[in-house]
Amino acid sequence: MTSREVSLDEALALGRLDAHDQVQLVRNGELPVEALTAAAILRIEALDPTVRALSHYDPDLARAEADALQQGDGPMRGVPWLPKDSLDYPGMPTRSCSRSRSREAVRHGYPYVQRLRRAGLVALGKSAMPEFGLLASTEPLAGPVTRNPWSLEHSTGGSSGGAAAAVAAGLVPLAHGSDGGGSIRLPASCCGVVGLKPGRGSTVRARARHAIEDLLVADSLHARSVRDVAWGFAATHCDPKRPIVTGPSARRLRIAVIERGLRGQDPHADVARAVASTADLCAGLGHVVERSTWPLDGHAFMESFEDLWSHVGADCVDAIRALRGGGCLEDLIEPWTVSLGLRAEQLPVSALERAYQQIARLPAQLARFFARFDVVLSAVVSAPPPLLGTYGPTVPAERLLRSMFEWVAYTPLQNMAGTPAISLPLFQSGDGLPIGSMLAADRAQEDVLLALAFELEAALPWADRWPEHSAARVATFHSRPPTTISHERPIRAS
Repeated sequence: MTSREVSLDEALALGRLDAHDQVQLVRNGELPVEALTAAAILRIEALDPTVRALSHYDPDLARAEADALQQGDGPMRGVPWLPKDSLDYPGMPTRSCSRSRSREAVRHGYPYVQRLRRAGLVALGKSAMPEFGLLASTEPLAGPVTRNPWSLEHSTGGSSGGAAAAVAAGLVPLAHGSDGGGSIRLPASCCGVVGLKPGRGSTVRARARHAIEDLLVADSLHARSVRDVAWGFAATHCDPKRPIVTGPSARRLRIAVIERGLRGQDPHADVARAVASTADLCAGLGHVVERSTWPLDGHAFMESFEDLWSHVGADCVDAIRALRGGGCLEDLIEPWTVSLGLRAEQLPVSALERAYQQIARLPAQLARFFARFDVVLSAVVSAPPPLLGTYGPTVPAERLLRSMFEWVAYTPLQNMAGTPAISLPLFQSGDGLPIGSMLAADRAQEDVLLALAFELEAALPWADRWPEHSAARVATFHSRPPTTISHERPIRAS
């Protein structure tokens, strides 16, 4: 079979495979390396006009990358993936889904991208995100508004919403996410995929240096299988010889169940049921499960996190103002971004000092806590996926500040503490929408989380659970010739 002989039916069938199974077909000689790219192009052209997971699409660059892999030996040679629109990738623009950013392609990537390219991954484009990653829903004014493959009226979460939607729909088996306050885990929960937020400093550099982002942000690959996520973590780890976690551990863990958000709020009933069911599942597997609470003042913590988040927004505003020479910015950046900048300007310096004091105290606070427990089980978000528009960029800033940070009041702790956490798609709401269960651990304990994730995946498999708008459910278009690849571009580079 050659790449020009992939039918849509075959492309959809390949889309139901994870990265390991796709690359195995190439290793076995059942498919040429370029066929995986050709199949991803067909899936994107069939599904993305509905889901809108891509902010930039470049099939020509992908074909060229696949052709260059003919003699390669990377462990994921030919597997398609999507970098996030904030990740520099050679030959593509980095726009962060903002109207203020240039469409000019960048020439270089940071070590994170270099590692994945050497592994043989082929980039099809960029995944959509909220402007600069500052919102928990992927509906930027620059477009596209990404729709949840499970229900097109609902949000994918953010900020890595396009990445999670693309994986959930089967467009690609792997998609990059970055997480500064939950931005890998929130979309993973909303879209029903696996999302690991690594601990601070565990992976190679993915972006330029930034005083706050270097503390808060971690990078990983969304996937539908734990083994794909485990591979992505090992492939980008600071230690290039780090072993890959490949399955469960015989070790039984002490698991703390924390039901309430950091401000003490109770979760939605469906979310509470998902956490309780996950706790029962863990207990049934022989782990010791006990209710607990975080050893910190959650209200003060969330206030400090919001203050840091405002400073990140202010940095974006300042950078655009410097590039554009001042003037009116409202036609270039979104109201929420502007509002964060204004909020940061009004904060006293003591607020920033308190935020860094929070970060400084966390290692000792959590070390004592994790001397009692190996893992914490909690919700990812306080409620199931919201309707689009709930956390959009034009919602009044005061309402967003209150409602959005209440929705995400589980995930920021790991960003401030620099500790790892993972969202697993174990359960669903009464309406059939995904609800993630979050497992968190102390620093350098990613392997513990991945081993437990493997065990839970085997105990309650989700591989056959697909959304309505996906490679597993879409109707094939028999009127279309099945033996050629369309070169039309329904998604224009933007």
